[in-house]
Amino acid sequence: MTELLFRGATVYAPDGPGEFDVTVSDGVITSVGPGGSGRGKAVDVSGKWLLPGGIDVHVHSRDPGFPDKEDFGTLTAAAAAGGVTTVVDMPNTVPAVDSAGALESKAALARSRSRVDFGLWALIRSTSTAEQLVELASAGAVGFKAYLGYSFSVSRKQVLHALGASDPDLEAPPDYGTLTRLAPAIAELGLPLVIHAEDPGILHAFRRPFETYEDVLEARPAEAESVAISATASVARQHDIHLHIAHVSSALGLQAAEEAIAAGTRLTLETCPQYLWRTEADFARLGTAMKMNPPVRRASDQQALRDALRREVISVVATDHAPHTDDEKAQDLEHAPPGTPGVQTLYLSCLELARHMGDPWLAARWVSEGPAALAGLSESKGRIAPGYDADLVVVDPKQSTTFSPKAMRSRQKHGALQGLKVSFAITSVYLRGVPIYANGRLSTRSTGRMVRPAGVPIA
Repeated sequence: MTELLFRGATVYAPDGPGEFDVTVSDGVITSVGPGGSGRGKAVDVSGKWLLPGGIDVHVHSRDPGFPDKEDFGTLTAAAAAGGVTTVVDMPNTVPAVDSAGALESKAALARSRSRVDFGLWALIRSTSTAEQLVELASAGAVGFKAYLGYSFSVSRKQVLHALGASDPDLEAPPDYGTLTRLAPAIAELGLPLVIHAEDPGILHAFRRPFETYEDVLEARPAEAESVAISATASVARQHDIHLHIAHVSSALGLQAAEEAIAAGTRLTLETCPQYLWRTEADFARLGTAMKMNPPVRRASDQQALRDALRREVISVVATDHAPHTDDEKAQDLEHAPPGTPGVQTLYLSCLELARHMGDPWLAARWVSEGPAALAGLSESKGRIAPGYDADLVVVDPKQSTTFSPKAMRSRQKHGALQGLKVSFAITSVYLRGVPIYANGRLSTRSTGRMVRPAGVPIA
């Protein structure tokens, strides 16, 4: 039995920060108490902060399908270096995770490469059946993701953004009718439904070539987000589904979500650091590294999202970590693919934002507690408390970090937060009590396990 005793840190415990000793036995936290109350091999973290491991519920590993952009090894190396000890991967890899067999195959691949724990979202297609959703849940899916407006290539088993395409190989995108048809099954399973909230009809009406960043904003207006949220919330409310809105980017979308909550919808909201730290004014400096869907918008949108975090209307900050090769991102605005890496910079960027708000400890709620609740992991992750996995992040509050391409572990080095300086540094990270990152170096072992939401029976 391996016993560790973390001593000397300010610990973010469930009741708030305090000077506690934390004891770990065989990867599980066994006690959190005053100094001198624990025993085990001492780990001196004096003067540091001890935080629960981050949980990024919105990452794109690109694996399988596009390992040249990213794979589970590079994704989770970046996660470990950033204090993220669990990632939940989106289902639009190739083949897409639209069946229990696809999920099990992807899980096996991830186990062989992952440095942190991982969960998997399952895909809803326009042809998905209730039986398939039950099988996906039994295989371990954290929940279901619907890409509104994204077609599906039947031959390539790939989600594609193809508005108005007439290719016979393309299956129609899932729409509000699809969600209404599948709603009883989703409600019965009790897993969350996540949507990419951009209404395809509005996107189709406003599409145009991209010559300037203003073209990007006009082609993907905030109305597309708000309409998608309102329409899907109506379906979710009728069937008492837990609806989760991924990467909320606009004040208008936020307003639609708050109206839906007031009307009785079980709805949670997620936004991303890029929307909290960047505005359209940053494009002149960052260029296509800042191109993503939905787009980074205006200062008024950023302020509305920050305010929603303060008011606890937004409970999750995730990254939509979506890397490409640097060569791909170096193309012009029209042709550069959308997406940015982010998992490595999630925790530190949130600590800095929370510091600006007057309480840096809020970051642990946004990147650990809230995500654990969404993914059905609240009984094992997201807290420093007895019985929880010893997923721990040691932070130096007196050392700064500047996000630079040379430090990035992802395959794409240039991201939307490049150049941001924060007032903290991550010194070491533990996954279930095992050190996976320390003083700038990663462990050579792949120790990640698949996590499953609590309460879903295994077939």
